Amino acid sequence: MRNTLSLLAPFAMLAACNSPQFHSGDPLREQVVNVYSHRHYESDQQIFDAFTKKTGIHVNLVMADDDEILTRMQQEGANSPCDLLMTADAGRLGLAKVRDLLQPIRDSLLEAVIPAHLRDPDGNWFGLTMRARVFAYDKRTVDPSHLRTYADLTKPEWKGQVLVRTSEHVYNQSLLAAMIAHEGPDSALVWASGIVANLAREPKGSDTDQLLAIGEGIGSVAIVNSYYIGKLMKNTDPARDQARAVIGVAFPDLDGHGTHVNISGAGVARYAKHKAEAIALLEYLVSDSAQALFAEGNEEYPVRADVPIARELAAFGTLTPDTLNLQALATYNAEAVKLFDASGWH
Repeated sequence: MRNTLSLLAPFAMLAACNSPQFHSGDPLREQVVNVYSHRHYESDQQIFDAFTKKTGIHVNLVMADDDEILTRMQQEGANSPCDLLMTADAGRLGLAKVRDLLQPIRDSLLEAVIPAHLRDPDGNWFGLTMRARVFAYDKRTVDPSHLRTYADLTKPEWKGQVLVRTSEHVYNQSLLAAMIAHEGPDSALVWASGIVANLAREPKGSDTDQLLAIGEGIGSVAIVNSYYIGKLMKNTDPARDQARAVIGVAFPDLDGHGTHVNISGAGVARYAKHKAEAIALLEYLVSDSAQALFAEGNEEYPVRADVPIARELAAFGTLTPDTLNLQALATYNAEAVKLFDASGWH
């Protein structure tokens, strides 16, 4: 079984378990991999348990907020027990790379199954799942043909209708960073300012909160990550029936490049004491079975094209993702934050 440990508690290493299926080259080496993760999904536990059953390698898991995890890794330095960092958003993974918290690896399996734009060019991190930043709209009042591009949402017809979370969240920062990469800062500022002009209310809450607000009639269109909509559609809570009944999904185009996508991903920690085990886990995370669990268990798009997407996501239509290398999301993150401040999007 895996262990979940608080970041505030001392890190306790579990007893090793010999495995006849995995060989690190040292028969005395303990068969464990220590994972620091921002992800908090049941599907991840199922994947880790299956990995342990298959390889005999125990997964020790530390879960916390992404900023806490990166700060802890920095403070621990060479003494860090972290072998593998898992988190959402390429911007965060890029920040970990900039802070020298990850190490580059070359792995033919990972490079063969993960598209190049969904992994770090230097091998510091690898995308495991995709999330698309899409429009959720009220089917009662909205014609989706008016929502073909991200820029469409800045038109006067949407004044008082747009719902979105704050600019402090990395999902929005990464979307704006992608716009900067493709179109330049001036165009990105115009877009952010246009969204501010059309807000239905002050940005607040999670992506799920924006979806529920559509059901309540507070606004008619929201900028959200696709997996939140998939989770809503799969949820049987009667309190969410109204939102489920009225929400449609549009895949906006980013200046001819497709719909903005981001990832949840992982990278081998710079001071990994169990590097071989960390790479073995990384390889398992892109296996058919793990990718299927990511897809069905958490409504995320697999990074592998040969793994089916969840039924709920398939019902939204066809995703044509932007193929911008996601390292750009980290490169332009600081500029995106400044543009959000300039636009008044708080």
